[in-house]
Amino acid sequence: MKKLWFLQHKLAVIGLAAALMVPLVPSAGAAQCLSPGEARAAVSSGQARALGSLSISGKIVDAKLCRQGGRLVYVLSVLQNGKVRTVTVDAKTGR
Repeated sequence: MKKLWFLQHKLAVIGLAAALMVPLVPSAGAAQCLSPGEARAAVSSGQARALGSLSISGKIVDAKLCRQGGRLVYVLSVLQNGKVRTVTVDAKTGR
C-alpha cells in the first residue's frame, strides 16, 4: 500500500515537471510586443500614433506597442477610480 502511494505521487511529480517544461506557445490572436526601438520606429514611420496623442480616460501606468491580429495596438494599463484596467487601443486610429 505504501509503495502504491509513493508511486502515485512520484508519477504526479513527473507529470507536473513535464508540463512545466512545455514551452508556452502564444495563440494566433495573442499580442507580440515590439521592443522600444521597434516601437519608436513604428511611431516615426507613421504606422502608429504617438502614445501622448491618445485620448485615454485615466492615468496610463504602463504601455506596450504590440502586433495583434495583423495590426498594431497599444496594450495599456490604466489607473481609473483607484483600479488598474488593461485597455487595448488601435495604434493607428487611437480607438
